[in-house]
Amino acid sequence: MISEVGVGVGVELQQIEEGLTRLRWVEVAVQTRLDAINLLNTLQTPYEVLKKRWDANIKLDEGLNQEIRKCLARIGYSQRDLDKLNIVHVAGTKGKGGTCAYVDSMLSHYRKSHGIPHNIGLFTSPHLIAVRERIRINSAPISADLFAKYFFEVWDRLESAAATSDVPFEKPVYFRYLNLMSYHVFLQENVDAAIYEVGVGGEYDSTNIVDRPAVTGISTLGIDHTFTLGDTIDKIAWHKAGIQKKGVPSFTVPQLPAAMQVVEKRAEERSVKSFGVVGLDSRLEGVKIRPDAPFQKSNASLAIALTETLLKTLDPKFCPDLTTLPKEFVNGLEQVVWRGRCETKVDGEITWYLDGAHTADSIVVAAQWFGDECAQKSGPRILIFNQQGHRESVELLEGLYNAIKTQNSVKFDHVIFCPTVPPFQAFKKDHVNLSTDSSAVAGLTMQNTFAEKWRILDPSSSTTIHVLPSVEAAFDCVRELSAQGRATKESGQVHALITGSVHLIGRALGILESAEAL
Repeated sequence: MISEVGVGVGVELQQIEEGLTRLRWVEVAVQTRLDAINLLNTLQTPYEVLKKRWDANIKLDEGLNQEIRKCLARIGYSQRDLDKLNIVHVAGTKGKGGTCAYVDSMLSHYRKSHGIPHNIGLFTSPHLIAVRERIRINSAPISADLFAKYFFEVWDRLESAAATSDVPFEKPVYFRYLNLMSYHVFLQENVDAAIYEVGVGGEYDSTNIVDRPAVTGISTLGIDHTFTLGDTIDKIAWHKAGIQKKGVPSFTVPQLPAAMQVVEKRAEERSVKSFGVVGLDSRLEGVKIRPDAPFQKSNASLAIALTETLLKTLDPKFCPDLTTLPKEFVNGLEQVVWRGRCETKVDGEITWYLDGAHTADSIVVAAQWFGDECAQKSGPRILIFNQQGHRESVELLEGLYNAIKTQNSVKFDHVIFCPTVPPFQAFKKDHVNLSTDSSAVAGLTMQNTFAEKWRILDPSSSTTIHVLPSVEAAFDCVRELSAQGRATKESGQVHALITGSVHLIGRALGILESAEAL
């Protein structure tokens, strides 16, 4: 006869074993996720390689997309498979990400009331905190476990293809791998409407391997990525307009004449199904667009045109009203979430203003938004700025300075320049960036250059300039300045603008919210 004590001990041992099993499973799962991120980071192009390409004037070409098409086949998919995704493809210099977010949000609200689409995919870049933010389903980043699962499925399929191939090939680089992986994720997760934001340019961007998207859109064009795309608006427009496809509806917002001429010409060359120039949609009257600015209403108008075109394909019952937007569209526009763009966060005595502006046009918009938000408010103004790795970084800072000066309503009491890279090794692997010059980051080379440029721009200024070693140090500085103001009762709410880089905004939000992903 077994004693009650023996039974009790046996149950406890079983519970302990089950607990250890669960713990081991968690450890393996965490390790697998870390392995996926670590392997992904090996696909980044190191700064030294990039510099050699810059010095040799080596640029993107169509051969890269021919290779990504082969990789699509290697992981088991064809163009016909991509047709199932009903892709909304968006290019542009300013507003392409926001336009994608609007489309995603409107489709999400339509899905809730109509059950169409079945699942919505969204592919954007870069990420703010976690790399899995780039691949979203129904507006949420895919889970860490799903990310690892699909990452390794693509990795293993490419490994198997390489083992049996007569011709050696390399895996796609970081962005292109994630783009390739997104197709696998969306097709496996039964996505039937996917929004794709172009990475750089359009013509040679890896998102452009889709031959039959449902619709394409081009947001406002300006000067960006000049080494890759060219230094004039018409050259840049050629790349961006390359997403237009034969037999596919195409939309653009109004562009500068030189850009519009190229966009229209490329639309004709590609034999698009239809070509529409989208002005401000009159149906936005009364809709609460944030911020309430023409550029954002332009993004919303383009998004409406793209969403309506897609829904005409997906839902036979959908019939746009030319005078009124559907309630799902209004809710989608008013409730859209697009973090780190014209975002404010109140943190005690400090209001943080965050915008990932990193082009000549968008930095002006960020400056205007900040000025409008705090022009009538008391308290010191502080700027935290960084842009690492772009050749136009100093010009970007100058553009910000001039835009603030033109407003004549805001003056910075302090400006802080700091690198975006975390100052210690045990940081989140999602923040690894091998494309920056590590020696320049360590030596604060760019930050000292920014400081000197600011002194030249405003030699008689009373603005205090700080060069600090990290974003954490910048936050400590702002909080110390706020505490000093409270102690002396000389200042009110501190208004701190953080801008210049999406990576900088991601690090800032990570500090403010301690979130795993956004």
